[in-house]
Amino acid sequence: MTRLFALHSAYGLATAAAAIDAGLLDAGSGAGAHAPERVLVPFTSSRVPETVVGIDTDPALHSLRGRFHRVEPLADVLGPLHPSAWEPADADLPVLGRLLARAWRLDPREIELFVQSPQVAPARTLLSVFPEARVTIVGDGLMTYAPMRVRLPHAVTARIERVVYADVVPGVRPLVASPHAAAVPVPPEPFAAALQETGESSEGSTAAGPATVLVLGQYLAALGLMTATEEVALQQRLVDRAAEELPERIVFKPHPAAPPQLAHAVRAHAESRGLAFVEDRGRLAAELLAERLDARAVVATFSTALPTVRTLFGRRIGAAGATELLRTLTPVENSNRIPLTIVDALTRTLSPYADPDRLQLLVDAVGYTMQPEIAGHLRARAEELLDGLDREERRRYFASERLTALALPGGSAPRGVRRLLAPRGGVGRIEEWRLTAVGARRRVGRAWREIRGR
Repeated sequence: MTRLFALHSAYGLATAAAAIDAGLLDAGSGAGAHAPERVLVPFTSSRVPETVVGIDTDPALHSLRGRFHRVEPLADVLGPLHPSAWEPADADLPVLGRLLARAWRLDPREIELFVQSPQVAPARTLLSVFPEARVTIVGDGLMTYAPMRVRLPHAVTARIERVVYADVVPGVRPLVASPHAAAVPVPPEPFAAALQETGESSEGSTAAGPATVLVLGQYLAALGLMTATEEVALQQRLVDRAAEELPERIVFKPHPAAPPQLAHAVRAHAESRGLAFVEDRGRLAAELLAERLDARAVVATFSTALPTVRTLFGRRIGAAGATELLRTLTPVENSNRIPLTIVDALTRTLSPYADPDRLQLLVDAVGYTMQPEIAGHLRARAEELLDGLDREERRRYFASERLTALALPGGSAPRGVRRLLAPRGGVGRIEEWRLTAVGARRRVGRAWREIRGR
């Protein structure tokens, strides 16, 4: 048996390494005395791969790569083709499967695939290239808690057996591959240990100093979630939120692709409030930087680092802009909606979702409204939550138009023709009346035949 790990992020690599260390991948597998060979197939998902350091060469990840018997970079096979563009024709898949099995020295009948994003290439392509392989999804932060973005073929979904994820929101299960895949949470202790290994060789990061709050930039303008001007205003709001923690210093860790003028604007705003300002462009993970700084708190918009530092290291967290982004985020299906929802719920003052069961209900309800067909099994959960929310609480996480379209509590009552066509119990009202009339006709016909003795 060979376990093929097609991974693209340091977070995913640390999750896989921690799961290996904790023995979670072998539980119930019946591997016996012959431990499966672990092969890392790293690739870079960045739009411009040449501008980033991949997980196959990053020196900070050297010890994590040591969990694998060998490394087979996907770039060695694809060459200049971007991994996300690797979408071969169906007719070529069997040939590619045989070629890759030979190149990577695999038995295609004895493969278990570990992938991070099964909905898109190259992970989706690998699932098709090896059609007999069992599949495990490796979580990559808060996106794992969102439902699938697209409906995968049954031939693929039937092979997804489990989701292995860092348990940074304790008590909440991810929705990806729900409800059939088994959830395998990686406990905080082994995950924290794996993350800390990545900081052993890091240099150039800011040292500990006066009372500090760490502010994380995400460069949301690049994702089309806001304009560059709005991004500057949001970063300044993050500084204002950080100031509530009464720090002497702000350490700002910008997104690697963010333009310098963004950091300049944040610096000017922090200094106008009388706060010392340090920009940190080191490659140390935000979670470990917070530890190195002994930060009073970590502030961001909806970074996965927020629940991670809170769960793993007990740091206080804060957010700014998440509530507003929830209202303007389009389309409804945007997978950033779940990370935004979780961070907003975790950072609210006296949050009504402090209990994990209640937060799970919120995640399930939002997930259903995002993907009502893929996550149709969650409709009753959505109705349960929405029935108990007041108008303002509903508006915080749900658009009224979406609730109306899905005939959920809190939506507007349909009028006129829309009301006649609105579904109730799975069929439209007019169709319901038609079926009722057909049934009545049949019953009358049966009764008349009985009377006539036929």
